[in-house]
Amino acid sequence: MPIQHLKLYHAPASRSVRVKWLLHELLGNAFEVARVDLCAAEQYTDAFLRINPNHGVPVLEITRNDGSVSWLIESAAIVTFLADAYPEASLAPPPGASAARADYLQMLHFAATWMDMMLWQIRAHEHVLPHAEQHPPTIARYRNKFLTEVEPQLIARLQRAPFACGDTFSAADCVLGHTIFWARGYGLCRDQVFRDYMSRLSQRAAFTAAFADAREFVLDVRPHPLSQHFTG
Repeated sequence: MPIQHLKLYHAPASRSVRVKWLLHELLGNAFEVARVDLCAAEQYTDAFLRINPNHGVPVLEITRNDGSVSWLIESAAIVTFLADAYPEASLAPPPGASAARADYLQMLHFAATWMDMMLWQIRAHEHVLPHAEQHPPTIARYRNKFLTEVEPQLIARLQRAPFACGDTFSAADCVLGHTIFWARGYGLCRDQVFRDYMSRLSQRAAFTAAFADAREFVLDVRPHPLSQHFTG
C-alpha cells in the first residue's frame, strides 16, 4: 500500500463523520484525527484555508511512502478513494463498468449531492443564517421535496434489500447512513424502514466509533464566531 499515514480533519456529526466511519471500517483506529472547531471558525484561519479554500470538513491528508502529501476535501471523493484504496475490505465493487459499480456510485453520489443539498438548505435557513436572512419558503420547499421525492425512492430501495446497494454493507452506506441520520435530526425519514436501517448500521463497531462524539454537535451556530464569517 503506497499510503503511509492518513489524517482526517473532523467535526462531530458533520460530513466528516462519513469519512471517519469508513476509516474505522478499513483501519480500526490506525489513523489520525484533528478536531476542527467549526463554531469557533477555525476553518477560516489562514492555515486551514491553505488546505481547504472551501472552509469546511472533511479534509483528508494523505502521506504516501515517498513522503509526498496531498489533500482531498470532498466527502464523496474521499469515500470513493478510500474504498478503492483498500480493496481487501470489499466495501466497494471493483472499478469498472459493472452494474454493481454503477449502482454503488449512483447511491453514494445521490446521498452526497442531491440529499445533502436539500438538508443543507434546511439547516442553513433554520440554524445557521441570521434570522433576517432566513427564508421560510425555502425551508418548506426542501422539506416537502425531501419528503415527497427522496424518501419514497429510499423506502422502495430499503424494502428490497437491507443496505444501500443490496445485501452487503458498502462504503455507500457510510454516506447514505449519515444523510439519513442528519435527516432524522430534522424530523425527516421517520418511516419504520429508516429506523430499521439505522438500527442495522448502529450495530457496527465502526459506526459507534464514528458517532461517539455526536452529542458535541452544535445545532444553532448563530451565537458563535462562525456567524461572523459564514458565507453560505
